[in-house]
This record gives sequence, structure tokens and C-alpha cells, in this order.
Amino acid sequence: MKLNNLCKSPETKSIKRVGRGPGSGMGKTSTRGENGQKSRSGASISPWFEGGQSPLYRRVPKRGFNNKRFTVRYATINLSDLNRFNDGDTVTPELLKELGIIKKQLAGVKVLANGKLEKKVNVKANRFSSKAVTKIEEIGGTAEVI
Repeated sequence: MKLNNLCKSPETKSIKRVGRGPGSGMGKTSTRGENGQKSRSGASISPWFEGGQSPLYRRVPKRGFNNKRFTVRYATINLSDLNRFNDGDTVTPELLKELGIIKKQLAGVKVLANGKLEKKVNVKANRFSSKAVTKIEEIGGTAEVI
């Protein structure tokens, strides 16, 4: 075999020359079709674009770590809810659940300062808002954190 005996490999194919007259069969629209975004010059569409359809990454359920599982939720009661007790009573989360003031104790009970407290009660709860503590102690009751 010598260099002058070499011939062109039969597998090679001539490149597609688009937009080159009537003989090529690829004139006029240059294999782009008639209309649409992809037929325009300068059109670039990201590979994940789905034409206005809800994209796959939003249709698929999310997985992985999320802090929502670890949130601490408290059953909340207002100061106005404590007016049904008598003066000097000790209010506990168990008593509140028994009377139906709260449905679930969750991670505990938090007392908020909404409403006006008119009875002198001793409140035992897991958390208190700062205003609730001052309102309870103004009347003469006690706020004890469990």
C-alpha cells in the first residue's frame, strides 16, 4: 500500500449544507420548518423548557431534608380563656385538656396575652409570652414554667 493508492473512505458523508439553492433540497426554510420559535434566528431555548407546560422539576414530588418535621408546636390559650376558673385555682395543661379548652397538648401549652384576665389564678404551662406573665402577676396570680 502506498499513499498514491489511498482513496476516500466510503463511510464519510458530505456535510449537510442548508440554505444552498434548489438542488440541495434544503433551501427556503433550511430544514427549520415554517413557523415557531425554533424557526427564528437567534432562538435559543433551554433544554428544560416545556413550552409553558408545568415543568418536570415542579411536577415531581420533593425529597430530601426539610426542617418542618422538627418544628416545636404548642397548644395556645389566651388569658381570656382562664376567666372560667375560680380565684386561687391552679391551672395545668392536664386540667385544660380535661375541660376541653385545648384539644391536643402537642409539645406543651403556651399562654398568650390576648384578652383580659379578671381572676387571680396560678398558671402552670410550658411557655408564656412576656406580656402574659406581666398581666397574670399584675392581678396577683403566678406564672410557673413547667
